[in-house]
Amino acid sequence: MKEKPIPEEVRREILKAQKNEITEHHIYGKLAQSVQEKKNKEVLKKISGDELKHYEIWKGYTKEEVKPSKWKILKFFWIAKIFGLTFGLKLMENGELGAQVNYGAMSDYVKDAKKIAKEEDIHEKALIDMIEEEKLDYVGSIVLGLNDALVELTGALAGLTFALQNTRLIALAGLITGIAASFSMAASEYLSQKAEGSESPLKSSVYTGIAYIITVVLLILPYLIFNHFMICLAGTLSIAILIIFFFNYYISVAKDLNFKERFFEMAFISLGVSAITFLIGVLIRQFLGIEI
Repeated sequence: MKEKPIPEEVRREILKAQKNEITEHHIYGKLAQSVQEKKNKEVLKKISGDELKHYEIWKGYTKEEVKPSKWKILKFFWIAKIFGLTFGLKLMENGELGAQVNYGAMSDYVKDAKKIAKEEDIHEKALIDMIEEEKLDYVGSIVLGLNDALVELTGALAGLTFALQNTRLIALAGLITGIAASFSMAASEYLSQKAEGSESPLKSSVYTGIAYIITVVLLILPYLIFNHFMICLAGTLSIAILIIFFFNYYISVAKDLNFKERFFEMAFISLGVSAITFLIGVLIRQFLGIEI
């Protein structure tokens, strides 16, 4: 059966798909050369080879060579290197590159369009899920440290802000409280993981402690920069919301979870605790008659 002539708008879609395939081929290939883990290297090589095969199929229709996007190669390579392979590759597949091609518009004219779309949607995601990445194995420990720091320290800083009304004293008290709490939380995670028979309780505790300390430093930062205590509190709450946003976005992409649900739940808890402890600070200051 003779294939239908390909309209110009469909041809443009094919060229777009062709460019995406060759770009992804280079991204996966470049990442394969940069990783040390043997399994991850093999997975990345396999995907890179599949992308090149898809490129050659599209090329059979367009009869043209298409150059990859050097900017996108660098962009997604460094995102994957900085934030992790799983996050970088899923962001690429589900986001900017994956959403550009309309396979449905091609299927009436290109017999291979549906087959390639199915492979892109299923085969590559399955391969990406095979990638082993330590930071995602310990995401529960990171969540524990980050979430506890957000809830406890935003609440403590909100209470201290009105009770003390002195930015340096608030920063000092918050820093001491935060560092002590980070060691306590890390120790608790170690004992908890060890009791559950975990193979790496120490690593779990380290991830928890590091996540806690980083969050503490970021939340206290406004009290070291600004002078008015209410501006500092507003800055801390804004930073807390940004941390919650970016962390949940990261987890939702890497783990295929619902972003909105996780974000609003975590934000509501953190801000709710802050509001309650702020009121407690007001009451304690008035009840004790403290003036600093």
